[in-house]
Amino acid sequence: MSNLTYRSSRPDAWVQPRAYRDASQRLKQHGKIIPMDEPGFFARLFGARFGAR
Repeated sequence: MSNLTYRSSRPDAWVQPRAYRDASQRLKQHGKIIPMDEPGFFARLFGARFGAR
């Protein structure tokens, strides 16, 4: 094995906090938030709020 190590003056990305971004900026960049699963028959028939709990 090698004893070489990588050193950088830049901190790791997971240490740096993310810049604040409000909801309207996120919406402009990424679009509407959509569910990961397809809505069922009754959810499509009566609207998305029907199946939510």
